[in-house]
Amino acid sequence: MKVSIIVPAHNEEQGLPATLASLLAQRQPAHQIIVVDDGSTDRTGDVARSYGVTVLCPPHNLGSKAKAQNHALPHCEGDIVLAVDADTILAPDYIEKLTPAFDDPAVAIAAGNVQTRFTRTLWERGRSTEYLFGFHFHRPIQAAAHSPMVCSGCCSAFRRDALLAHGGFPERTIVEDMDLTWSLQLAGRKAAYVGDAVAWAADPETLPYLRKQVRRWMAGFFQNVRLHLPRLLTRKPMLALWVCLAILEIVIAPFWWTTPALLTFLWHVPAAHALAWWSGTEFLLITPPLLYAARRRRLPFRHVLTNLPCVYATRAVNTYYAWKALITELLLVPLNLAQPLTTYEKGRSNTPTYQPRHARPRKQTPNNPHHQRLRTPNNQPIIHSNTNTPNTNDRTPITTESSDRSEPIKAPNGPQPCLRRSPP
Repeated sequence: MKVSIIVPAHNEEQGLPATLASLLAQRQPAHQIIVVDDGSTDRTGDVARSYGVTVLCPPHNLGSKAKAQNHALPHCEGDIVLAVDADTILAPDYIEKLTPAFDDPAVAIAAGNVQTRFTRTLWERGRSTEYLFGFHFHRPIQAAAHSPMVCSGCCSAFRRDALLAHGGFPERTIVEDMDLTWSLQLAGRKAAYVGDAVAWAADPETLPYLRKQVRRWMAGFFQNVRLHLPRLLTRKPMLALWVCLAILEIVIAPFWWTTPALLTFLWHVPAAHALAWWSGTEFLLITPPLLYAARRRRLPFRHVLTNLPCVYATRAVNTYYAWKALITELLLVPLNLAQPLTTYEKGRSNTPTYQPRHARPRKQTPNNPHHQRLRTPNNQPIIHSNTNTPNTNDRTPITTESSDRSEPIKAPNGPQPCLRRSPP
């Protein structure tokens, strides 16, 4: 199968080299790599062209990742379209391990295992724990039931004909990956999770950017609940079960967090005993999946357990914005008392604030001055660019229009004026 890769990029000069280097280092080479320079004001386009990939330049900033991807979709020639974020690095065997999922003709979408690139700050450490737990506990269970709740948009692959028939990447919600995952399953197609295909995403390193990202994720989740849940209940009940369990977890989270206080003040349980019971229960529920994940990813157990307390900081942020989205998107918006979230803000800054030792520039190799060998936290070799810094930039606040594509996207008849290819 031929694979076409789309990389939407807005002001990604700093982080794009690492992503492109990892794509060019795939053991199963992609048929084409397309970077959409979506109204960048930095050297994003020049950086992309220096790697010999195709660069598309829309006449203006399109306003969202989905729109940028749809701009590139008519130019894709492969059987499979792989969407990769400009701050995500793929393992060298990612395509090799992901494409066999499409041997089943019913599979229309597939994605791998996403982990954090760095664990430097409190927020990155918390997100690392969330990813280890979710991608080694929740996702395998959902995949075994043939109903993954979401194929992560930073590294998802799609059967091109199914994507075109659906009208491309949906632009009606703020999270196109979940919308497309649910829509394709409702249409009778399958979604696949491939745990052995690993990607590393650069996650928010500060609270302000974590808040932006989580706000978008939670609002998008409830936008999709409002849009799809009635049909999921009748046509895809197992997927509806996971969605309802996620909503239930959001609803009861504040009560579970305050359980020690409730036990102390309402049932007069000694505070130390209440806290010990709550902490012990949390430890027993969370630790086994984390230790399994550490073993799978070849991470030191001590490192994983040290990061465990940090997850409660990210959970607090998740719970706040989940409740806010539940009230706004699920209750107030249908009553016309509020507007849905339409502003696309990515949780990364323009200027990197920290560069870990293992990602700092090294001496160029004579054979390939663009690439250098690095290792991920689990000691697997990856490709980094010697001009790259680990952080990527934030898409400036831009507004998406709520729209629902209904007509299939057609390939262009001839070359587009915004298409610029690098010289061979």
